[in-house]
Amino acid sequence: MTPAAPLPLLFLAFAAIGVLVALVTWRKVNAFIALLLVGLGVGVGAGMKPLAALKAFQDGVGATLGGIAAVIALGAMLGKLLAESGGALVLAERFSRFFGPTRAVACIITLALVVGVVTWFSVGFLLLLPVLISLTHATQRPFLVLALPLVAFLSVMHGLTPPHPGPVVAISALGANSGTVLALAFLAGIPAAALGGPLFARWVATRVPASAPAAATVAETGRPRPGFAATAGVIGLPIGLMLLDSAATLLVPAGHRAREIFGFIGHPVVALTLAVFVALGVFGRAARFTRTQLLGFTEQSVASIGMTLLVVSGGGGFARVLREAGVADALGSVASGLQLPPLVYAWLVAAFIRVATGSATVAITTAAGLLAPLLAAHPDINRELLVLSLGFGSLVLSHLNDGGFWIVKDCLGLTVGQTLRTWTVTETIIGVSGLGFTLLLGTFL
Repeated sequence: MTPAAPLPLLFLAFAAIGVLVALVTWRKVNAFIALLLVGLGVGVGAGMKPLAALKAFQDGVGATLGGIAAVIALGAMLGKLLAESGGALVLAERFSRFFGPTRAVACIITLALVVGVVTWFSVGFLLLLPVLISLTHATQRPFLVLALPLVAFLSVMHGLTPPHPGPVVAISALGANSGTVLALAFLAGIPAAALGGPLFARWVATRVPASAPAAATVAETGRPRPGFAATAGVIGLPIGLMLLDSAATLLVPAGHRAREIFGFIGHPVVALTLAVFVALGVFGRAARFTRTQLLGFTEQSVASIGMTLLVVSGGGGFARVLREAGVADALGSVASGLQLPPLVYAWLVAAFIRVATGSATVAITTAAGLLAPLLAAHPDINRELLVLSLGFGSLVLSHLNDGGFWIVKDCLGLTVGQTLRTWTVTETIIGVSGLGFTLLLGTFL
C-alpha cells in the first residue's frame, strides 16, 4: 500500500472518530461493533484491502487482550471481594472515626485513594457514596465540598494507576514499568486531583447550588466483617509488590538474581493473583463465606466486565488499523513539523480521542497504540511519564458522551448544567494541571 499524504490521513482519522461518536451516542450502536465498523472504514479509506483491514483489527484485539485481560479480571475479583465482605465499609468507618467530622474532606480523600487504587471509578464511587452522603449530613458542609474531592481522586486513580484498564494497556503498549508508573502517578496525580477537587470545590460550591440526597439506610445483614488491618493488608499487598519491583529495577544491578525474583512477584498479574488468593482466605474466613460463595463472587466479577474487555480490545483493534493505515506515521510527521514536546503531543492525542469518544479507557488505549513512531523517534523518552501524559489527557473534558458523566450526575442528584459546571470542569483541571506536573517530573527524570 502506498502511503498517503499526512493531512488527508489525519482528516480521515478525525472523520472516523466523529462517525464513531455518532454511532455510539446518536444511533446507540454497541461500542465494540462501532469500533469494528469505523476501523474497517478507515482501513479501506486509506487504501488497505478489506481483508487486510479486518486482520489488522483482529490482531489489535488479540494483542490488547493478551496484555490486559488477566490484570483487569483479577482487579475486578479483588474489588468484588472487598465489596461483598464489607471490607470497603470497614475502611470507611475506621477512616471516618480517625479523621472526625472536622476533617471530613481529608477522610473522603483518603478513602478515595485507598479504595480507588484497586476498584474501578464507578465501583469505588458507588461504594463510597453512602459515606459521602452521611458525612455531608453529619458535618453540614456544602455537598460539593465533599463530593468533588471524592470523584476527583477516584478519577485520578482510575485514569493513572494499574490495575485499571487504561494504564495497563498503556504500560503494555509502551513497555513501561508498572511499579514506577504507580509511584509517579501518586506524585503527579495527588496535586492535580487536589486542584480539581478540594480547591475548585471551595470556589464552585458557592456558585452552584447542590444539595445532598437523603441519607440512605443500609440493611444490616448480621454477617461478620474483616478487620481494618486485614483489609488494609489485602489492598496494600499488590501495591507493595509492584513498588518492590520498581525499587529493584532502580537499585539492583541488571542480571542479578534478586532483580529477576522481584520482577516476577512484582508483575501485575502475579501481584494481583497473590492478592486475590489472600483476599479469598482473609475475607472468606472473616465473613464466613463458603467456597461456593467465593467462587460465585469471582465469577460474577468477571462476568460484569465482559463488555468492558470487549470495548477495550476494540479500542486496541481500532488503534492497530490506524497504525497500519499510516495514521500513526502521519501524526508523527505533523508533530515533528509542529516541534511539540513528546509528552505534550501524547497528551493532545489522548485528549482529542477522549473528547471525541467520551471514554477515558478508549482514549488511552487508542492513543497508546499510536505512539510507536514517537518512541522510535525519541528513544530516550521516559516511558512511565508518557503513560502519565496519556492518562491525564484521557481525563479531559468529560461531557455528555461519557458514561461517567451520567453516573456522577444521577448519583449526586445534579442537573446536566450543574454536572457540566462541576464534574466536567474538575476533570479538565485535573487533565491540564496533570500535564504540567508530568512535565515538571520530566525535568528531574
